Amino acid sequence: MGAPAAKSAYLGWVSAAIAGERGASPAIAAAEHDLILGYATGYEAADVAVFVRSLRAVYAGPVVLVTDQEPALLAFLAEHDVASVPPARLPDGAWRPHPVMQRFAAFDRLMSERPWARSVLMTDVRDVVFQAPPFDPPPLKSEFFVEYDGGLKGHAFNMKYLRGVGGEDVARALADKPCVCVGTVMGPRESMIRFCRTLLMLAAIPRSEIGGAFGADQAACNIALHLGLVEGEASPNYGRIATIGLTSSADLSLAEGRIVNPDGGISAIVHQYDRHPALMAAMHERWGRGFEVRERRRGKSLSERGRKLKESLARRLPELR
Repeated sequence: MGAPAAKSAYLGWVSAAIAGERGASPAIAAAEHDLILGYATGYEAADVAVFVRSLRAVYAGPVVLVTDQEPALLAFLAEHDVASVPPARLPDGAWRPHPVMQRFAAFDRLMSERPWARSVLMTDVRDVVFQAPPFDPPPLKSEFFVEYDGGLKGHAFNMKYLRGVGGEDVARALADKPCVCVGTVMGPRESMIRFCRTLLMLAAIPRSEIGGAFGADQAACNIALHLGLVEGEASPNYGRIATIGLTSSADLSLAEGRIVNPDGGISAIVHQYDRHPALMAAMHERWGRGFEVRERRRGKSLSERGRKLKESLARRLPELR
């Protein structure tokens, strides 16, 4: 008699998401190109304007965003030659993880369909602004970017989800490692596909729905990198990418419409600029004209609050496997 197969809501979702048939996209198949991927469901044109307009000022290559198929948003993206694909369809009532986890299944599929892709940037959208060509110089291997100089042990959010996904011993073993941010990751296409699949399977470890939660992506990313499950390096902050959510506003400045790092340098990509009101206003003034300013945090409806409470409870209950 064979051992029983593992079962969980997350495993059911991830097996359908990454184990299916993949076809090749006919678009731009004649030569290799770099590729930028983002996941922007739930957003309108006002939410993505800074990202799209600043990107097109420094980069002319292929960009694919997973978005809702709202006409005004699609028209704005088409105006800037940004491709939109809808999120994966699931049966009504089917369990699905948080979008931060769904995106890596989508990125895996999009890269698998685009064998012409050379280097790939997988990035957050709403809080990212571009200031120089993102692939200059080209990445030779996977690049992960430090978001906090104090290491994982000094970042309570990351330690919480490291314990939730990998357990107390793994969290303790990685506590002194650099704290990298999963919101901006770059590398050769094959390496990025491997990273997506590794992250998705690592999140299947916990015996609860925490593997599909906001924060599980961060934990799985740091586990994959620091345990050597994927090849790559942790690049210091304020290099190609500046992640400034935890940087003091007093240490940041503006020069000719661009964000200047504490060391005086200017990064090609700035992540989490919206944590700083002055920078948020400046980026909207430069790139968001014609759209309303969107607050980082918005009120939730009663149904959204109820869903969040239900998901929080599910993350704390062990699954029967």
